[in-house]
Amino acid sequence: MKTTLIDMNTYARRAHFDYFRSLAYPYVGVTAEVDITDFRRVTKQKGCNFFHSFLWCASQAANMIPEMRQRQRGDQIVEYDFCMTSHTVAREDETYVYCDLNADCDYFDFLPYARAEQEKAKISGDIDRTPEEEEGLLFISTMTWLTHTALIQPVPSPADSNPRITWGKFFDHDGRVKMPVSLLCNHALVDGRHIALFYKLLDEKMAEVVKKLGAKR
Repeated sequence: MKTTLIDMNTYARRAHFDYFRSLAYPYVGVTAEVDITDFRRVTKQKGCNFFHSFLWCASQAANMIPEMRQRQRGDQIVEYDFCMTSHTVAREDETYVYCDLNADCDYFDFLPYARAEQEKAKISGDIDRTPEEEEGLLFISTMTWLTHTALIQPVPSPADSNPRITWGKFFDHDGRVKMPVSLLCNHALVDGRHIALFYKLLDEKMAEVVKKLGAKR
């Protein structure tokens, strides 16, 4: 993926960047209940993989926000044109490997591609990566055994700047189906308004998938 170096002399958040990157724990995170009622119903009716469908929506939403495509390199910032996702894939021995996916494509093209890449990862995947290889990724994971209201993520030291998106077990609430979705970002790059925008765009992308599947015969 292509990167652009941000001009720190004209960067509006320079003071905020310098402050937050000086902290021992510069991350900001939220867990929100996301309404997946229609999305879950339609993807299930059409036989579409829920995880890959939701991952496509999450990736599209995050990539629409420039700050979530930005990464810290020392005292500099680079911005990727598009960030791939990296999600955990469980193996039968209860360990896991990583699977990297490029969601910069149409939803219907993404599903068969994601399925094939995940199967390959189960056979030959690993968890060994250099920081350079990880820099442009969005980290994705799930905790489908539990409905959670908060989540603490393991993070490296020194801090990285990869957004982490995690979702848990869905649940029924007042006739609607909700799912906890957590987002953790480096506050040196991402503010609360960017996090709120992510959830808004996520809703829009889910609605887009519902419309696409509703129009499909």
